[in-house]
Amino acid sequence: MAHDKNDSATKGTLSFDWVTRRSGCSLAAVFKELRAQVEQDVKTRNGLRPELAPYEFFVADQDRGFRVSLKAKELEMAVLFVLGEHAISVSDDKGGPRFEVTLSFNERGECKLNVDGEEREYWQVRRMALEELMFRGL
Repeated sequence: MAHDKNDSATKGTLSFDWVTRRSGCSLAAVFKELRAQVEQDVKTRNGLRPELAPYEFFVADQDRGFRVSLKAKELEMAVLFVLGEHAISVSDDKGGPRFEVTLSFNERGECKLNVDGEEREYWQVRRMALEELMFRGL
């Protein structure tokens, strides 16, 4: 019995396609997914505005990335997401860096987002980038 158990464990390990998984753990793939999720966040946040709200949120392409903007009567602010060679940079609209997202492929075959050495989920990165823009004083 023990022999069969080892055989099935070996087969499971051999069938794990780490090469495909690792290939999908690229900054470009993660950036694309992050943008799709940010677009959904913006859609959700706009849907939560009060009727006749004097502000709105937008997503638009910019340089090597995209920007999420808050537009109100006399105010416009934005957060920029830029795909770099080694990281995804998040900054304010004045160019002030907020944080960088790097990737790691862990021992469990999972692609992980890292900010300041801490593993983060997509939603956590989005919250770190957008919470102040979306909820400050509105």
